[in-house]
Amino acid sequence: MKKIQIDIVSDIACPWCAIGYARLERAIEQLSSEYEFTVEWHAFELNPDHSGAGEPILPALARKYGRSEEDMRSNQSQMMTIAKALGVNFEKIQERLTCNTFDAHRLVKWAGEQGRQTDMKQVLFEAYFGRAEDVSDHGVLVRCVEALGLDAEKARDVLNSDQYARTVREDEATYQKAGVTAVPAFIINNKYLISGAQEPDTLVQALQEAGAE
Repeated sequence: MKKIQIDIVSDIACPWCAIGYARLERAIEQLSSEYEFTVEWHAFELNPDHSGAGEPILPALARKYGRSEEDMRSNQSQMMTIAKALGVNFEKIQERLTCNTFDAHRLVKWAGEQGRQTDMKQVLFEAYFGRAEDVSDHGVLVRCVEALGLDAEKARDVLNSDQYARTVREDEATYQKAGVTAVPAFIINNKYLISGAQEPDTLVQALQEAGAE
């Protein structure tokens, strides 16, 4: 069976990253009889300088993009509709606060060493978009770890140290140098870049083209 490696550059605070992965899963399902896929997640921070208390997402986005809060609300509602059709929980996407995702990225790296990277990423997406939880809060992060049945004590040790900090920073630097400025970005077989949360059919076609080489 032919192998396809997919590297996903994404942030936990990026709704399109959650949608993009759900669409990718559908594409992978369609091609599972032809190809064997491996997926690796890489860190990107939309808001790397964020510190302190979060602020409500709608005014924060309105300011960032120079648009009205109403625009942002309808934008997020649209995403809720798309997510629902994909079975992704975005119930509280409009109620979340801005937050720093660096520690969450460190936990994704840690979970990756136990073969649970994708599961960790999905449980974090659900915490942030589905329940509007603060994914910079160590208590929230440990609960996410427990939900996966991973070792909460070990996760606490990771969070209370600077383990995986260098890995996350190197990851970010690597993909910035490679020219990734927006997420999600899917890199197929270290060669092809697909930007944005493309529809499953588009992804199927791109994966087939990459796999045919």
